[in-house]
Amino acid sequence: MQRKLRILVAKPGLDGHDRGAKIIARALRDAGVEVIYTGLHQTPEMIAEAAIQEDVDAIGLSILSGAHNTLLPAVTRLLHERGGGDIAVFGGGIIPAEDVAYLKTQGVREIFTPGVSVDDIVAWVRDNIQPRRD
Repeated sequence: MQRKLRILVAKPGLDGHDRGAKIIARALRDAGVEVIYTGLHQTPEMIAEAAIQEDVDAIGLSILSGAHNTLLPAVTRLLHERGGGDIAVFGGGIIPAEDVAYLKTQGVREIFTPGVSVDDIVAWVRDNIQPRRD
């Protein structure tokens, strides 16, 4: 039997709005995913370290502050440097369409912008994230 997916949900940077992150965390839990929510004001270093220590399969980052082009690539870079390059990273929030392609070149697997349904995000996770190991 395959183990449950483990996903870390985090709020990088100084953004203090976590309602969306909590909604996604709950929806993933309701879908049978094991979720670790780190809370507000996480640095990229804190997020990468928690993901490795918790042996997660993916990280979901919620960002509304406008610092996505700095913070999300920092997380993917730190994961690679610390041996967690196989941990998938996806994000959501207020991210302009013109920045999505750049973020994907930096290792972010998917970006969800306002208007995407919670069901679509859960379906994407089910279709695209696999347990890294049993």
